[in-house]
Amino acid sequence: MTYNSSYLQVFGLMLALTLSGCASHPSHVIVSPDMTIASAIYHNNKQAQLDVIDMRTANHIIQILHEDDAATLLSAQERLEDTIEHSLNQHWKKQGLNIQPNGKNSISVAIEKSLISVTQETFKYQSQTEIVLKVTINNGEKTLTSTFKNSGDSNGPLKADIAVLERNFNQRLTSVLQQILANKEISSFLN
Repeated sequence: MTYNSSYLQVFGLMLALTLSGCASHPSHVIVSPDMTIASAIYHNNKQAQLDVIDMRTANHIIQILHEDDAATLLSAQERLEDTIEHSLNQHWKKQGLNIQPNGKNSISVAIEKSLISVTQETFKYQSQTEIVLKVTINNGEKTLTSTFKNSGDSNGPLKADIAVLERNFNQRLTSVLQQILANKEISSFLN
C-alpha cells in the first residue's frame, strides 16, 4: 500500500508541475516584420518626414480570454510604433526616399488596430487577428489618405501557442507594411 501511495504522490507532484508550467506565459512578444522584398518602386531622392502614431486604446498585441479566469495580455517587447517606423524608414531608404525631419513630404502612419484576440476554452482555442494602419501623406499641395488592413481567423486544439501567435502577427504585419511600400498611388503622390 505504501508503494501505491508514494507513486500517487510523485504522480500528483509531476502533474502539478506540468500544469503550472503550461499556465505560464512570456511577458512580451517580439514584433519583427521580415521585410526582405525587392521593390520595383524607386523614389529618386525624394524627401519625406515620417511619423508613426499609436492610436490604440491599449498597448497589448495579444489578449487571451479564458473561460473562468482573468485575461492574459501580452505587449510587444519594443514599442510597436518604433518597430513600424524603423522598418518603413529602412525600406523606403532602399527605394531612394530620403527620410529626414522637415522633409518636403509629410508621411503619418496611424496604428488603428493591431491585435490578436484569443478565446481559450478547456480543450480548444479560436483566434482573430486584425491589423489596420492608416497612412496620410501631405505633399505640400494635397493630402492622400489610404488604409491598409490584414485580418484572419484560426483555431486549434488544446492551448494557443504564444510562439505561433507571435509568428502569425509578424507575418500579417509584414504583409501590411509590404502593401504600403509597394503602393503605386503613394509613390506617385510624393513630390
